[in-house]
Amino acid sequence: MSNKVEIATAKETSGGMGLFERYLSVWVALAIIVGVALGQLAPAVPEILSRFEYAQVSIPIAILIWAMIFPMMAQIDFSAIVGVRKEPKGLAITTTVNWLIKPFTMFAIAWFFLTVVFEPWIAPQLASEYLAGAILLGAAPCTAMVFVWSYLTKGDAAYTLVQVSLNDIIMLFAFAPIVVFLLGISDIQVPWDTVLLSVILYIVIPLAAGYLTRRTLIARHGQHWYDEVFLKRIGPVTPAALIVTLVLLFAFQGEVILENPLHIALIAVPLIVQTFLIFFLAYGWARLWKVRHCIAAPGAMIGASNFFELAVAAAIALFGLQSGAALATVVGVLVEVPLMLVLVRIANRTRGAFPD
Repeated sequence: MSNKVEIATAKETSGGMGLFERYLSVWVALAIIVGVALGQLAPAVPEILSRFEYAQVSIPIAILIWAMIFPMMAQIDFSAIVGVRKEPKGLAITTTVNWLIKPFTMFAIAWFFLTVVFEPWIAPQLASEYLAGAILLGAAPCTAMVFVWSYLTKGDAAYTLVQVSLNDIIMLFAFAPIVVFLLGISDIQVPWDTVLLSVILYIVIPLAAGYLTRRTLIARHGQHWYDEVFLKRIGPVTPAALIVTLVLLFAFQGEVILENPLHIALIAVPLIVQTFLIFFLAYGWARLWKVRHCIAAPGAMIGASNFFELAVAAAIALFGLQSGAALATVVGVLVEVPLMLVLVRIANRTRGAFPD
């Protein structure tokens, strides 16, 4: 693959994990505290923001979600997909696990824990909402943070970019049908048009904007300027928008959290089980197929982690800021980074079991 493709991932991988990525769980925990305090001490803030809605979509939250997702979409070079022909096994594993296995194991595991094991502590209606949030997480494999995990496991940056790019293309067509199907099994009725609106708002529009921005700016200023100047300038937008979104989310969720603090830990359990299951499934499969470690490790990380920005956005659009579904997706944010760092250590310690 060309050097241009490798440069395209430099922003995410050249320095490993930045301050925000390394302490993401800390920032999320602080967002919980600030958001709950804001909702309790200044209830007028969420009340005012709730007035700015169109078709049940919060305009302020939609703007923040776009700000989160656009910088990620602007990094994707879809022309790199043609380079996977030399090593198709890694891509086959990642695609199969992400779209034919992961959403359904997430549903099964979350359903078992939230509605059976934890039935004494979670009311049925709330358990249904938490399950919906887990389903949204399971149907959205990770995008941007995978570049960090790829770097930390000495992964092939160009191949990782291809895996992420293909996942985003599949997500355009598969996210809505999978979500509607699994929510239907769970007796959670969500209109197709609402799900499709979420896909258009939070996948199609940012993806198209990122693609057009990339092509236009590279044509005007060149690849090096785009990677080293533009992407670095817009990089801080994602973490800033994510934190503000979470603060507002928890401002709306304050009463639920204060009344059910145990639920945060209970929601985390199936998410943790799912993360380890999917990682070892993809990682073990890659070892059996003798896939190189620099492809196997990042590929397993893609399925194990989630595109939580999309999951949070979809939960808010489908069920509202104050829903249990939205809370469940945020718990996913809270637990993801510590879990992924554990998996990075496991991948690095088992490097010798894979071909060079």
